[in-house]
Amino acid sequence: MSKKNNKRIIFGWCMYDWANSAYITTVATGILPAYFAGEVVGPEGIKIGNTGYSATTLWGFNVGFAALISLCLGPILGAISDISFTKKKFLLGFAYTGSLFSSLIYFCQEGDVFKALSFFLVSQVAFICANVFYDAFLPQISSEEKINLVSGKGYSYGYLGGGIQFGLSLVLILVHKSFGISQNLAARLGIVLAGFWWAGFSLFTAKYLPEDPLGKKIVRGSFYKLGLLDNLKKGIARTLKTIQLLCRYHHLLVFLLAFMFYNDGIQTVINMSIIYGKDELGLKTKDLMVTLFIVQAVAALGANFFSRLSYWLGTKNTLVLTLLIWSTVVIYAYFIRNTTEFFLLGIMVGLVLGGSQSLSRSFYGAMIPERASGGFFGFYALFSRLSGVLGPWVFSGVTLLSGSARTAILYLLIFFVLGIVLLLFVDEREFKRINVKGCIELY
Repeated sequence: MSKKNNKRIIFGWCMYDWANSAYITTVATGILPAYFAGEVVGPEGIKIGNTGYSATTLWGFNVGFAALISLCLGPILGAISDISFTKKKFLLGFAYTGSLFSSLIYFCQEGDVFKALSFFLVSQVAFICANVFYDAFLPQISSEEKINLVSGKGYSYGYLGGGIQFGLSLVLILVHKSFGISQNLAARLGIVLAGFWWAGFSLFTAKYLPEDPLGKKIVRGSFYKLGLLDNLKKGIARTLKTIQLLCRYHHLLVFLLAFMFYNDGIQTVINMSIIYGKDELGLKTKDLMVTLFIVQAVAALGANFFSRLSYWLGTKNTLVLTLLIWSTVVIYAYFIRNTTEFFLLGIMVGLVLGGSQSLSRSFYGAMIPERASGGFFGFYALFSRLSGVLGPWVFSGVTLLSGSARTAILYLLIFFVLGIVLLLFVDEREFKRINVKGCIELY
């Protein structure tokens, strides 16, 4: 029996966002980039051969490489999880792998550049892959009428959970002398706390989120009986069929292309903002951390606000509105010079961050076959990670060639403009007429 809109199941699902957001806030976005630039690499950068690389350049290339690995894994693993009913197992497996390797970054100090990059690479890949299965549960636990609200609720939980954990880490860094520890140690303790937070609160998901919320009888052990090779063959075959559906329903493909471009801008802003403030603007670490905390606090409200606004304006129109605000954010970021302006930038980012992400996920989730959500969200992650490859590399490449990250920030405007233009060609009414959910027969 289907258990859509079940409060207990939705709570278990939302708690994973509460858990893993500690990683994305503290490790991927907040403390680690600043720590990596200031303590591990240093302001002079490092030389590889005859070429010098700044912390910003190294970080951007590593983020892009993690995205490249993830986009290769996502669709196939998602398809395998649909066949074998192992979404929850994959979700928790990647979650605990990511929490382990993010915690290991605690042992990276001055000069441990490649060790830090390697640990971050594994944790980042695990974080991205886990989200494929987390997102795939959305159309199974919520009705089409409530999918925007449930998606927004998940992001709100994430921003609150990530904000609280980041706040604790921030306090530890700001008053480190009161605890009798160095700022270096305080930063590393904040990073390891994020890893434990991710692992600990994922237990709620393990307890309350069933393997198949739709109530279909699960064939136990089928994944393990088939073996690795057979599972890969089935996963690849299922992935090819999913590609057929994406080509057949071109509006769905156009949305994914639009998402790829505008998400490119969003993810690059998220991943490079702190290191941009540290390396380019020369802001103090505590000011950067406070700004990120502001982003988290405002984003929790923004996710809820835009989810509700979508019922008045429509999902697509509301999504376009958030992207227009993102374009303004990028232009403003080019001109900022001081801490106050950076704080204001954080408020603007927080306002639209949750809304644009939650509406993208729910818009897509309402259009795909429920029984094949793992495979389809694997492609959602693929297009998301394709954007994650190009954006940071463009940012890093322009920074390397021009010698200024300020110049690189303007190039992100191109991604938002392309995303908006493509999104305007997506017809929501066409999705309803096509009834994409009916195409599950191809499986």
